[in-house]
Amino acid sequence: MQGLYAILLLIVSNIFMTFAWYGHLKLQEMKWIDNWPLFGVILFSWSIALFEYCAQVPANRLGFIGNGGPFSLMQLKVVQEVITLTIFIIFSMLFFKGVTFQWNHLAACVCLVLAVYFVFMK
Repeated sequence: MQGLYAILLLIVSNIFMTFAWYGHLKLQEMKWIDNWPLFGVILFSWSIALFEYCAQVPANRLGFIGNGGPFSLMQLKVVQEVITLTIFIIFSMLFFKGVTFQWNHLAACVCLVLAVYFVFMK
């Protein structure tokens, strides 16, 4: 059960992380923060990233085998990266026009699935 909670928290944290890292580009495109100085954009992104850390730290603690979770450190990191890239793909395709899913993206996704497979092999 801790593994499921860890994965759900990683999904939540990565939604915040993706918006903190790339959301300002969309907001700038929409002219909401077009005239903000870089420092203002950084503070805005950090304020969003605070929520990412509020989910990510507990996810790592719950998921890590050393704390009673089901994942080794390597497994936890690979799962986290797959979640990160999956959410990024969805975010970029939904919010940025002109971003398309191409064959090389599919190939990269297959490699990620293989990475998960290999990291969980005994």
